[in-house]
Amino acid sequence: MQDFLKINDNDNVVVALNTIDAGTVISVEGKDITAQEEIPAGHKMAIEDIPYGGDVIKYGYRIGNAKENIKEGCWIHTHNVRTALGDLLEYTYDPTPVEEVKTDDVTFMGFNRPDGKVGVRNEIWVIPTVGCVNNVASAIAKQANAFVKGSVEEVIAFPHPYGCSQMSDDQENTRQILADLINHPNAGGVLVLGLGCENSNIDVLKPYIGDYDEKRVKFLVSQESEDEIADAVEIIKGLIDYASGFQREPISVSKLVVGMKCGGSDGLSGITANPLVGRFSDMLISKGGTTILTEVPEMFGAETILMNRCANEELFNQTVDLINDFKKYFKRYDQTIYENPSPGNKKGGISTLEDKSLGCTQKSGSALVKGVLAYGETVKTPGLNLLSAPGNDLVASTALAAAGAHIVLFTTGRGTPFASPVPTVKISTNSRLAGKKSNWIDFNAGVLVEDSNMADETQKLFDYVVEVASGKQVCSEAAGFHDMAIFKQGVTL
Repeated sequence: MQDFLKINDNDNVVVALNTIDAGTVISVEGKDITAQEEIPAGHKMAIEDIPYGGDVIKYGYRIGNAKENIKEGCWIHTHNVRTALGDLLEYTYDPTPVEEVKTDDVTFMGFNRPDGKVGVRNEIWVIPTVGCVNNVASAIAKQANAFVKGSVEEVIAFPHPYGCSQMSDDQENTRQILADLINHPNAGGVLVLGLGCENSNIDVLKPYIGDYDEKRVKFLVSQESEDEIADAVEIIKGLIDYASGFQREPISVSKLVVGMKCGGSDGLSGITANPLVGRFSDMLISKGGTTILTEVPEMFGAETILMNRCANEELFNQTVDLINDFKKYFKRYDQTIYENPSPGNKKGGISTLEDKSLGCTQKSGSALVKGVLAYGETVKTPGLNLLSAPGNDLVASTALAAAGAHIVLFTTGRGTPFASPVPTVKISTNSRLAGKKSNWIDFNAGVLVEDSNMADETQKLFDYVVEVASGKQVCSEAAGFHDMAIFKQGVTL
């Protein structure tokens, strides 16, 4: 394994793959450079003098400007580089030529639903309309799991703190996300559990759900029941009977929808795990499948790469709105647009938001953008889609599930045990994390800077995702973890 990597020919920095001690001489394209100080693993070292105000180049793009004169061989990080990003920007559509590749179909073993959708799980979901019945929902799921049979895998409750005392967009977001989850095909049956007096009560929620199969979706208002837990368990027994009639069968991966998200990024995220997910995305799309990229604030600084891959000017304009509307949201609350990266990101070697964004957007691969989705909107167009949601891990992953993702690929350099409403594959950026937290990490992309290559690992990841779609549990599922979170933007009454 080499000790450093120059990512792009135009870069004026290299990334340390192992800690480079002060005084160490490295050879970069035939030029000997002496490290002037210790360069931690995942961090950057200047390979030429960079003047005050000069561009710091990584991935072939500017990731910020020097806050001081930086000498060749010096450590580059938050102490001597700052963001070069502004506020709201105007953009020009400059389409990037993209060759659309088609490859042979592959099948996974999934569940065909009567409405034409497909699922990768056959679970029973208990979805509360309001946080007041969270504990009741959890108690119902716990008791009802004793009756699971056949192809039904688990009864799962999804508690959340909302559904009442909300206004405007917050209330709409809650109703739409709950409706999206109720309609999600990974659930073979759903019990919608209401309290009775909440703003987002069952009668209010039903128009958001739309047409539904009365055998698959049931409702219970707790205030109208003498024993809501006992009544709910009886209802779920019927849902289990219904859902157990579904069996896994071969389904084309063209029906598969995969969400893409990262969290706890480090200096290797944009070198290993994120490009690997991007290659996976391209492979799935080449077979007619769909991927969804989200966390809009972590597109800032790399947004033009996505804009210029939009399939047409209408999508370009929608992407411009996606970016600028999120910036306006920050400004509406008098917050700094570029208050990022996080402390964990910085410790891992990410210095500016551009540094983070250029790594994050590599998850999009090289395919054309075929769809742009508002928060709570479900995917309609095969191919690469962009989804409006924040960077918060639980909120963004829930948004991906609500948009229709069957599985979420989550890359991480720091590690996290969280889950989402759908199987959430944790992909480590480095082998140290994969070895230390094998109970969290499902796939190790760290081997890409060791003894493996991108083509082989892309195929391995694709095969692994097909296994997950066919029923293989990921670590968080095996641990019994199931999380969900809704985007809160406004006033609570």
